[in-house]
This record gives sequence, C-alpha cells and structure tokens, in this order.
Amino acid sequence: MSGNLFIVSAPSGAGKTSLIKALLEINKNIDLSVSYTSRAPRPGEVHGKDYHFVSREAFLGMIQHGDFLESAEVYGNLYGTSQSWLNKELQSGRDILLEIDWQGAAQVRNKFPLCIPIFILPPSLQALETRLKGRGQDSQEVITRRLQAAQEDIAHAAEFDYVIINDKLDEALQQLNAVVVAAGLRRDRQLVRQANLINQLQKQE
Repeated sequence: MSGNLFIVSAPSGAGKTSLIKALLEINKNIDLSVSYTSRAPRPGEVHGKDYHFVSREAFLGMIQHGDFLESAEVYGNLYGTSQSWLNKELQSGRDILLEIDWQGAAQVRNKFPLCIPIFILPPSLQALETRLKGRGQDSQEVITRRLQAAQEDIAHAAEFDYVIINDKLDEALQQLNAVVVAAGLRRDRQLVRQANLINQLQKQE
C-alpha cells in the first residue's frame, strides 16, 4: 500500500514553514520532502535538512536529466522535488509532505491525481506584512514585492482541496493534522491496512 502525498502551499509570510515544522513534531507518520534549490542558505538552514542547496547550473542540469517531479522559479530562485526519492518513499508506505508553491502544486496534481493539496492563508494582508517585516531579512521594496506576489498566490487558493487560516498557530496545526489523520482513515487505505481485523470480525463462531 502506497503512502499519501500531501501538498502544502501558501504565500510568503503565511507561516507555512512553522506550521509544517510543528506538524512533523506531533505526527511521526509523515515525512517532509527536502527540495532542491539554487538559492543560498539562510541563517540556520542546513544542507540536506532544510534544502539540498545546489548551484543554478547544477539545478538546470538536473532539469535536463528529468530528475524533478516538479520545478519552479520563485523570486529568481529555482526549486524542485526529486522524482526518484518521492516514488521510493511513497511505495514504502510512508506519507510525504511537499512544501511547494502553487505552480509546483499544479505540476504535481497532474502527475499524482490522488495527492491531497492544502493551502495556508494568513488572517489578513496586514498580518502578512507584519510577519514579513518581523523576519528582518528584506528591505521595504522586497516586502512590497512579496505582498504583491502573495495576492497573486492567494488567487490560486480555490485550486486546493483544503484551505486553512493560520491566525493562531495551535489552531491551524490541529486543523492541518486533522486533514492528515483523516486521509489515513479513508476506506481504501483502511480496507488494506485492517484486512485481517475485518476478516476476523466477519467470521461466525
């Protein structure tokens, strides 16, 4: 039985990364796909854990070799998901979560129609701006550009099966985990996983 593939997308500053990190801490049945990227590491990021950091030239070479399930350019940087790693993990029965933008999500949905796409929204544009400024990493010009891009990203929320408002992290985390848990309880998965129990319950004494 193959695992479930979850896609989580959000505009920059919606708190997606913090939410996913919290999910992985409370739900040990799901793993995060570590994407490849051409951008430089941010302070505290670790190669192989947060991203696989490669040069732009190396990334373009991987595209030519067909190594990626999906790839996209975001804010001038390239991001991509390893096709072979993902197939191996899903076939082993592990649930996998992809943290990608709406462009990548559209590519994945075409190849994995049974994937479960989730979109994270901020409670307001003001809250989004406050979070972006709170990072202390970008100039006002960059923040303004990210806010404009965020509005474009949000226009694609209707393409996702689930939409979660990340106002209070604890509440958003409960909702995200509920989606993951519910997907594991779907009929097709439970009939396979619990086949022995179902057979025993149907036996007559």
